[in-house]
Amino acid sequence: MMKLRVLIFLCAALILAACVTATNGRAAGANAATTSAAASNGAASRGAAIAISGPYAKAPALGIHLGTLLHGQYDAITDVAGVTVGQVTHIEGSGKLVPGVGPVRTGVTGIIPRADIWHHRVFAAVWPLNGNGEMTGSLWVNESGFLETPIVLTDSLSVGRVDDGVVSWMIEHNPKIGYIEDVPLPVVAEVNDDFLNDQPGRHNLPKDAVTALDSATGGPVAQGDVGAGTGAVAYEFHGGIGTASRVVPKNEGGYTVGVLVNANTFERRQDLTVEGVPVGANIMDLRPVEHSSDGSIIIVVATDAPFSPLQLIDLCKHAALGLARTGGSSREGSGDIIIAFSTANVVPYDSDRATFTPTEMDRAYINPVFVAAIESTDEAVVNSLLASTTMVGRDGNKIYALPHDRLMQLLHRYGR
Repeated sequence: MMKLRVLIFLCAALILAACVTATNGRAAGANAATTSAAASNGAASRGAAIAISGPYAKAPALGIHLGTLLHGQYDAITDVAGVTVGQVTHIEGSGKLVPGVGPVRTGVTGIIPRADIWHHRVFAAVWPLNGNGEMTGSLWVNESGFLETPIVLTDSLSVGRVDDGVVSWMIEHNPKIGYIEDVPLPVVAEVNDDFLNDQPGRHNLPKDAVTALDSATGGPVAQGDVGAGTGAVAYEFHGGIGTASRVVPKNEGGYTVGVLVNANTFERRQDLTVEGVPVGANIMDLRPVEHSSDGSIIIVVATDAPFSPLQLIDLCKHAALGLARTGGSSREGSGDIIIAFSTANVVPYDSDRATFTPTEMDRAYINPVFVAAIESTDEAVVNSLLASTTMVGRDGNKIYALPHDRLMQLLHRYGR
């Protein structure tokens, strides 16, 4: 069986090589500035949506299926109808860190739950697995039970600038904000990418948030060292953006769950687990010379299942179980924050009615959606590692990509 898997893997490599976009050609430590908006998410071909390498690399393409449920068309958060993603990536300069100048390895990732999220709000909830981090607007999300802005990811010190950009984007699309209509409290979440990036330079600007949101599309989502994940490190490999989805069987509701992560857990290499196999403990080379044992991860969970805010908190908790499957332990220095939303209902804005009647799932039928969140999160973290490339950042700090060949050898050795 494994010989057949390897043969399929090699054949697919030849066929799909042409699908690897220029995004995969990001040279670590390149002297030339490469600042780009990943507006091509939706323009990617269907073949590139689930590939064996490059920014659309997915575990299933390598014969790795984490869990029991099937993934959606794109194996991405965008499999939940209406959800769109846009990204801006900054890779500039090389050599010694000059604070405020570079080298730069960072970016912005924006997730829009639905068109006109301001007037057609979604039920939502935020749950901190470990709160040594920031997600602006989360107090209001949990107080109100709904989400009315995009979710935008960036680096720790750029939160203020990106928040400003989200406000500008909201006003552009809703010009009555601030004097006729209410004011938005953007949801902006961060990870610390200072191992590779000139974080004091705060290179993610308000205009980058606007560009990311303007470029947001459905379809395939670029992963790895793109957007807010450009400078991220996970299990001492290059981490970053990862996404996956699961579809509940029709006889159990047919609902879709999609997850997008920015994996910057750093963590200990020996903790990394794939399909129950201790992958990290068997690849103890290719490690950064200096590193912290702590890090962060932002997890965004989308579903079309009719979940209430209270049920969405439960969904966040189950997403954390998916992180645990990969070896994540949520250490004291981690900012591990999870946000979940449901597109099944519309929370009305400025209605002239005192009440509205949402649909809520009976808890007796809720377990398959929990399983979908666990499996999607597990795979999203793995996909972030599969899609990333080896990169050199500030001061020559080098972070290696997870070697696919050694991963597959290990899975074979353990009978996967």
